[in-house]
Amino acid sequence: MKSLLSIPAAMLISLISPVTMAADCGSVTITEMNWASAAVVTSISSFILEQGYGCKVQKVPTSTVPALTSLAETGKPDILTEVWPAVADVYYTLEKQGKIVPVAKVLSDGGQDGWWIPKYLADKHPELKTLNGILAHPELVGGQFDNGPPGWGSTVSNNNLVKAFDLEGHGIKVVSFGSGETLAASLAAAYKDQKPWFGYYWAPTALLGKYPMVKVDMGPIVPEIAKCNARLDCAKPGKTGWPPAEVLTTMSKPFHDAHPDVVNLMSHVSFTNALMGQLLSWQEANKASADETAAYFLTHHQDLWKSWVSPEAAAKLAVIIK
Repeated sequence: MKSLLSIPAAMLISLISPVTMAADCGSVTITEMNWASAAVVTSISSFILEQGYGCKVQKVPTSTVPALTSLAETGKPDILTEVWPAVADVYYTLEKQGKIVPVAKVLSDGGQDGWWIPKYLADKHPELKTLNGILAHPELVGGQFDNGPPGWGSTVSNNNLVKAFDLEGHGIKVVSFGSGETLAASLAAAYKDQKPWFGYYWAPTALLGKYPMVKVDMGPIVPEIAKCNARLDCAKPGKTGWPPAEVLTTMSKPFHDAHPDVVNLMSHVSFTNALMGQLLSWQEANKASADETAAYFLTHHQDLWKSWVSPEAAAKLAVIIK
């Protein structure tokens, strides 16, 4: 890690106190959600807010529903850096009530659930890029679909899609893994030996950042069918592609209205799935913290983050980031 982060004390993230600059912006509470991409977004945003905008940032460890509940009851936290509204209906209620304001698509192409094959398999057999091609040639994917564990919301959708597309009737055995770790291990093992693999996964993740994969074209996305498929009691599972999940940065309404400079910054903080996957893959390979991954991003993707910030903030950050 030290050789990779050959910048002063990993960007001085732990050493530079924002307190001396806090008069410019005041105190800001920001979510530190309990999954990797959100933690990285928070670390990057916090550093820029502290060192570029003079904010005194307090990270709030949380997850989606508790964060939204807290905002509804107390107006805090001020900034929620990575919210997946589809997993928490309360989000839409708060937005309608005017308590929360979306400011950016923090994952520009959305969260990507789907059925995937390795790129080497798609290159060798281009017909497998579509589900119809896989159903016509199940032997080319090893006659198996690797599903997520029971209990995952995505597995409910997968099970209904398996029925709708009649995978087993086309000679494809469905294997449900006991955990996310074993599902990931199955893909890693296939990649190591360049073997066929066909299954469910999602992005952005370290795994898809590490292993080039091709999302299988399952046909048109039909939102109403996708909603039914997501329910255990779906009476008529149907054929549909996986819709992308909207992933947002949002703010409490009072904070949003009082801090236009911060709104302008956070409205530009956005990552493609490919870039976030690369960052998460680097983080995993180097056993790095979210702060260390932020340091890696800030030193290796300066053209991107400089397009987010004001000229004044860029000048302050240039003193630190070389």
